[in-house]
Order: sequence, then C-alpha cells, then structure tokens
Amino acid sequence: MAHWSTFEKETEKETKKLVRCFSGVEDEEDQNFQLALKFAWSNFKFHRFLDVDSHKVQRSISGIYEKLMVHSDLSKAGSWVKLTEEFLSSPLPNTDGTKTDAHYRILSLLLFLSGSPTNTDFTERPRVKEVEPEDKFDWAKYLLEGEEIDIGPYPDTPEWSEEESEDDDSQQPISREDSGIQLDRTPQEDQDNTNKAVPVTWTVGEPDARAWLEQHVVTPYWVAHAPRFPHSLHLHSNLLNVWDQHLYNTDPLYLPEEKAFVTETQVIRETLWLLSGVKKHFIFHHHDGKVSVRNNVVVTHLTSNCLHSVLEHIAVYGQAVYRLQRFIDEVTGYSSEPCPPGSSSSYSSKKGSEPPFRTYQAFVWALNKYFTCFKEELTTIEKELICNDETVTLSAVLERLSPHLAQIKVLHKVFCTGVAEVPPATPNVVRASHLLNTLYKAIIEYDSVGEASEQTVALLFSLWTETVRPYLEIVDEWIVHGHLFDPAKEFIIQRNKDVPVNHRDFWHATYTLYSVSEMVESEEKLNDAASGSSGGDQSSSNRQLTMVSFLKPVLKQIIMAGKSMQLLKNLNCKDAAQSERSSRDADRKNVYTLFLESVQSRLCSQEESLIDTVTEQQATKRSLIKMQSIMAQHLEIDDVHDPLLAINFARLYLEQSDFQERFSGDDFIIDRSSQSVTCQTFELTLRSCLYPHIEQRYIECCGNLMKTLKKDYKLLEYLQAMRNYFLLEAGDTMYDFYTAIFDKVQEKENWQQLSFLNVQLQEAVGQRYPEDSSRLSIFLEPIDPSRKKHPVNNLEVLTLSYKVPWPVDIVISSECQKIYNQVFLLLLQIKWAKYSLDTLRFSDFTDVAKKLEGVSSEDVKVKEPMNQQIHRMRLLRVKLMHFVNSLHNYIMTRILHSTGLEFQHQVQDAKDLDQLIKIHYRYLATIHDRCLLREKVSFVKEAIMKVLNLVLIFSDRWQAGFGAWKIESIDKMESDFKNCHMFLVTILNKAVCRGSFPHLESLAVSLMAGFEQC
Repeated sequence: MAHWSTFEKETEKETKKLVRCFSGVEDEEDQNFQLALKFAWSNFKFHRFLDVDSHKVQRSISGIYEKLMVHSDLSKAGSWVKLTEEFLSSPLPNTDGTKTDAHYRILSLLLFLSGSPTNTDFTERPRVKEVEPEDKFDWAKYLLEGEEIDIGPYPDTPEWSEEESEDDDSQQPISREDSGIQLDRTPQEDQDNTNKAVPVTWTVGEPDARAWLEQHVVTPYWVAHAPRFPHSLHLHSNLLNVWDQHLYNTDPLYLPEEKAFVTETQVIRETLWLLSGVKKHFIFHHHDGKVSVRNNVVVTHLTSNCLHSVLEHIAVYGQAVYRLQRFIDEVTGYSSEPCPPGSSSSYSSKKGSEPPFRTYQAFVWALNKYFTCFKEELTTIEKELICNDETVTLSAVLERLSPHLAQIKVLHKVFCTGVAEVPPATPNVVRASHLLNTLYKAIIEYDSVGEASEQTVALLFSLWTETVRPYLEIVDEWIVHGHLFDPAKEFIIQRNKDVPVNHRDFWHATYTLYSVSEMVESEEKLNDAASGSSGGDQSSSNRQLTMVSFLKPVLKQIIMAGKSMQLLKNLNCKDAAQSERSSRDADRKNVYTLFLESVQSRLCSQEESLIDTVTEQQATKRSLIKMQSIMAQHLEIDDVHDPLLAINFARLYLEQSDFQERFSGDDFIIDRSSQSVTCQTFELTLRSCLYPHIEQRYIECCGNLMKTLKKDYKLLEYLQAMRNYFLLEAGDTMYDFYTAIFDKVQEKENWQQLSFLNVQLQEAVGQRYPEDSSRLSIFLEPIDPSRKKHPVNNLEVLTLSYKVPWPVDIVISSECQKIYNQVFLLLLQIKWAKYSLDTLRFSDFTDVAKKLEGVSSEDVKVKEPMNQQIHRMRLLRVKLMHFVNSLHNYIMTRILHSTGLEFQHQVQDAKDLDQLIKIHYRYLATIHDRCLLREKVSFVKEAIMKVLNLVLIFSDRWQAGFGAWKIESIDKMESDFKNCHMFLVTILNKAVCRGSFPHLESLAVSLMAGFEQC
C-alpha cells in the first residue's frame, strides 16, 4: 500500500464510501466489509467493460443536435454544440491534452444519465471567465538596463506603425489588382488615372524598400508609352528585333509599327484571367461577344505572327468560357441585360422577370461546379507563377491545361447545340427536352469511341446526371404523390386542368404528351407510348417528332404510374397500408437518389471486375486467337479473305460466353440480343440503374389501383352486370323482359311505351338483382321511317342504359355502352325470331285438316293442294327454326360465352388500368366483329336480317290462318329463304377456307347441314 499513487489512494477512499453506502456496514475491520471491498476493487481493476468509443459519443452529440434543430430549438442547439466543443477543447485536471478518452468518458456518462434532452427547458447562464492579471512589469527597461541605445540622427521621428501604413494604403486608389480573377477596371481607365497619380518621393536612407518595390510591383504595361522592362541581350531573347531587322532589310516598304511590349509572364497571367472569366484585359479584347487579340502586343523572344497565332488559339477557348460564364450569370442572376448590337442571346429568359426553369438551373449548377474546379486549377498555376520558384512558360501552361481546354470545347459544343441555337420564343418543354437530348446524344457519340474519350464521357455523364435531376424529381413527385408539379411547364407531360380527377374522361384527356420536333438523320417511327394521351401537332415532313430520349423505354410506365397514383389519391381508400406508407415517406429515397446510388454501386462493381480482368488477360488472348481462326473459316466460305475483319469479329463476339460453343458447331447462328453487343455502356447504365426503380414504382402504383378498383369499387361485378343485361347472360331475368314485349307484338298491341318498358325491366331485374334495378333504364330513340317497312327493325328504337358510377365509368364508358347496345339489339332480334317460331303450333292447322277429311271425293282436287300447302308451311317452319337456332347457338356459345371466358382471364391478369381499358375495348371489338356488326361485312348482316324478317312475316301468316295467304306467298318465302341461305353458306365457306374468319366455321358447318341442293 505504500507504493500507491494519489489516484489509487483517492480511489480506495471513494470505494470504502461506496461500500458503506450500499451495505450499511461502518466497521472497516468487519469481514463482510472486507469481502465487499475486495469485490468492488476486483471489478474496478479487472472489469470486462469496453472502453468508451469516441466516435459513438460524437454521433450521439450530433444526433441530439439534429433533434434540437428538428424541434426548432435553435438556442439550445447552439448552446449544446458550443458547450460540448468547449469541454472537449479544455484540459482536465491530471490529464494532458484535449479530446482525450477522459473527456469522452465524462460525456458518455452524462449522456447515459440524461433523460430527454429535447424535452428539457434550458437557458444558458453567462459565465464570467477569469481574466488573467495584466503583467505591468517593464521587461524592456529591466533587460536594457545599463545598455546604450543609438536612436539615429532623427530622434523625433515617430516609430513605424503597421496599422497606420495599412490605413494609408487602404485610402490610396488602386490602379490595378495583382490577381486578374477579380479585375474590374480596364487598362484604359487606369491610363486616365496615371495622369493624376501623385509622384512618389524616396527617402535617401531607404534603398532596400525601393528595390523590393521594383521587384514586386508590376510594371504598368497596359498604359500608353509604358517604360520598357530590362531583359537579356541573348539572341534568343531578342528574336523579335532580329526578325524586324530582317523585314526592314528585305522589304523596302516595311514600316515598323508601335508595339506594346509585354513579358511572357504577363501573357500567361492574362491568359489565366481570360480563362477564368474576366472580361476586361489588355492583351485580349471583347467586342460584340467575341474575343480578339490586340495586334500590337509583342514579346521580345517571339515573332509577332507566332505570338498572335498562339493567342488566337487561346482566344477561342476564352470566348467559349465567356459564353458559358455569361449563360451562368444570366441564369443565376435572372439578369436581362441588353445584348451588344449584332449578338443574339437566345438562351436567355423569354421574359426579364421570369426566372429560368429548373432544367436550365440544374445545367448551370453542373457547369458552375466544373468551372469552380477549373478556376482552382488556374489559381494554383497563378500562385506558382507568383512564387517564381521555377520557370513557367506559356507552352507548359497550355500543355497542363490541355485536358481542361478539350473539356471546355465539348461543353461549349453542347451549349451551342442544346441552348444557344434554340430560338427565343421556344416553349420551356422544347428547351428542356432539346438540352437533355443533346447531352444524351453527346454521351452516346463519345461513348462509342471507346477508351479515347473516357474523360469526356465522364464529364458529360456528370453534367447529364445534374441536368436530369429536375426531370427525375418531377417524375418522382408524380408517381409517388400523384402530383405533377411543373410550374415552368418544362416536363414533356402537362396536366390539363380543365378536366377534374372525378370526371369520366380523366384517364384519356387529363394529360398531354408534348413531342419535340428535331432534325434527325434516321427515320425511326416512335410508337405512341402515352396510351390515351394526346400528342403534339405534326410538323413539316422533313422533321420528326421526338421526345426526351432517355425516358422512351419507361414513358408508358411513368404515365400509367402517375395517373394511377393521382387517381388513388382521390379515391376514398381506407387502406391502412397507404397511411403507413405516407408516414414513412420522410425516410423514402426519391428516384434520383436511388439512381445515383445504383450508378455508384455499378461503378464499384466494375472497378472490382477490372482486378479480375488483369489476371485473365492470357486466357482472353488464347480465346481471341481461337475465335479468330473460327471466324476466318466462316469468312472463307463466302470468299472473304480479310484477317483484320476476322480479328474484329472475334473481339466483337468474344464477350458472349456461349458464343464460341454455338458458333463453332454445325449450325451457323449468331445471337445479337446480348446487351453487351447491341447496347452502349450509357444505355446499359440507364437500363440497370434507372429503369428498374421506375418500373418497380409502376408495378406498385398500378397494382394498388387495380386492387382498389376490384375490391372497394366492385369493378368485376359491374363488368359482369354489363354482360348479364346487354349480352343476355342473365337469361331468366332478361327472358321475362323481352317476352313481355314479344307477346305485345303478337297481340298487335302498342308496346312502344316508355312506362310499360321500364316497368317490365324493373320487375324482371328486381326479382333476382335488386341492387341493379335502380341503375338500369330503357329509352326509346326515333329511327328512320324507311326502316319501319321491315318488322325486325322495329326493335331498333330500344336503347338500354346502365348507370356506372365513378371511377368504374373510366372502364365502362358511354362509347362502350353504345357497342353493348348494338350487340343487345342484334340478340333481341334473334330472340324475337326464335320466340316467334317457338310459339307456332302444328295444332293451328288441325281444324283445317279435319275439314279436308270430310270433303267428298268430288273435291279431291281441292283437298290435295291444301294438304300440300300445310306440309310446305311445316317444312318451311322447320328450315327457318334450324337457321335461327344455328345462328342463336353460334352467337350465344361460340361468340359470347367463349369470348367472355377469355375476357375474364385477361381482366384478372391486367397489370394497370390502361391495360384493362384496352382489354375491355378489345373484347367489345371482338364480339362486335364476330357478331357481324362491322361495316365491312354489312352485306352478311343484311342477308341475316332478311331471313329474320322473313321469319316474322312467316309467323304472322301462320297465326293469321290457312285462308289468309295464298300459295304464291309460300313460293316467294321459300325462294327468298333459299337465296339468302345459299348466299350465306357460300360466303361463310369462302371466309373459312381463306382462314380469315376461323370463328365462323361452326356457323358455316351448321348452316351447310340444313342446306339442300336445288
């Protein structure tokens, strides 16, 4: 115990206090006290607790700060950060240094003891820091005691004060700044100021200060008649004089011009200033938006022509930087400054007060990021030039800046094509689409070059990812929240605000897809990916309507997901999952963030694959040699002897792992579907990093909408109701309705009464489907009087109506009900003919037959023709029944039933509402076509209508009795039926033989069975 330190002694003392507090034993000599003391000591010395992690403590501190900021406790947040930083930066007793483990242990303890920092009221109390007493002892007098001090010949001169000199310098006008990056004044202005400059007088005793100024102050070369600077007399340093002397000796008309001499260092610095965006120079001159070089500027070691050609090359890049910087300034400052005469500013805002749209802002943000890095490089070069530690030449600077200059050239080309060449009155949607298309095509173009343009592709891709951000944010807002937020109208899809969401035309007329008219080289036809959205107007024949290229593969999914989400938001859905999803929306990553993360992971995976590629180079080389021999053999088959072509083919298809096995076999088959062959790297990046996130959201949104419509809004039940009533699938219900009409017709009573028809319909439907009785109604529509000549056309006055609620009326629209009504009328006509024949009885002629049996032998000649007429009527009835039953079975079974089963399966498999609408339209078009209602086959329907009309006439004459018709009428009915029957059999057989109408085969066979040769 004698060797204990002070800390151990204090720990022993505190441990004993701890034991007394917990155990209550006061006697230190007690055995229990000693056991407890040893237990506590052993836990202190040999504990298994981990040391405090400073990173975890720091994360906890940052987390509390973020919570305070979220709760808007700004004062508490500021105090929290300030106090913790002060504590970590302050020394502790018996501890050396700051931010030690002891600091973090104390903070960790305080964090564990804290309850809820965000719910605690806290007001920072001002703390008075102890001020160290000022040492008033005169150390100078004490140390210089006994020393003699020489104060010079002017003892009254005040001492030099740096503060006063700085104040004096700040009051003096600055003729030119040392760095041109913040230069604001022209050399011409400085020339005027030189005349007013105060002459400087030098003190005789200050030669060092004058020498320093002469070495560090720039000679005013921008003023007229500037003093010549000293330079070497070596031949290489006087090349200009040598060349001028040569011209003077050889050319008698040569007249030397006045020249402005500059050094190469000054040329380099003005070059750096020009490339940094400075507009006012001496060597370079800005006029009408163009950068030119002054003709009289020369250096002593170069000829004027050589210097001028180099500076002209630099001026081209300076003009590109100037145009790009001007565009950045206009967009960031919303400026509408007037353009110089003769220049055009088509890329400026259409209105001076209108801010630029977000796509241009994102593009400018990307350009600004690039120029920030570029200017940092220029500043580094200028600092090296100022330090003058090593020789810096203009050629070395241009060589160093050559990668940046090549990138500026590409950026300027993209800017000119995508922004500057767009006419001023162009809508924002065209501007944004054209800019994105330009970047997209530039990436594809440079990506196809290969490794030679990797840096350019990387630059353009970073520029594209920044520029496309507003588009992807608009897409994300639309497909996630159902809100198309596009105040500047730059997105290719625009919302038609005249059509509300709860309108039946919402799905088809709410959004407009705008197409951008551009000159294209290849004529590729763009399919309508909007499916129900209206496109823009067709432009001239030599231009083609295009749109944002990178969205083409998923444009339909975006439109479907956006409309589905907006429809879902307006439906009264009480789905718990949707409320939970909205509560978790704060933690959700948008499409743009997911795209960047996917790109990052893809790039990381490619870097890892490059390591494996190095080890496989020998195997690849052997495979290339083998593939080359295979390709050469196949090329020789076509008499092509080109080894270079064989090598290129081998390299092209070597990426396909299974190509060598298939290509070297017996069958010569080349599969070009591999993405590594047909697609560029950028397109593959979009397919793997962007499109899956949009498609996933599309599946989720459309799936939720379909589930909601089927479950909450009974979409399937309404579709079944349409088939029950319009297609007579509810046979017993509709039988009660239409038989009441047919009975009225047979009894020669007026059945075209709206009240009678609706009462019969309500009674028939109300018995079995009471929920649909209020939705069904029937109307009478006037028809052409000429069509009333045929009895079968009298039913055309009927129009059945079914009230479909929103949003189901998006699928079952009024146009769909018109098609349903056409099929319904055809079915009613067939049912009428069938009912008319079914109600005829052979017993109607029993009385006539009995009378004929009682006729004497003298009237046999009269008896035989009458029996023959009855027999012919019965045969004709059977033939007509066979025809009508065949037609009835074909329509009800082969068409409506089988097509309805296919329709039900397709409805269950529909992924989105648009697909369901198409399936429904296709189903109606199919039954409309197969029921022979299409205009193209109207002649077939007319023949069928003639037979049905003949059936009704035959039924009327049958019911009128034997004496009401003549034998000639029977002959005419037989002849008309035979002609129509023969015509239909011939037409249907030809259609079946051609294979154009396979569904008509059953009807053709059935009618053929009842056809007899004449």
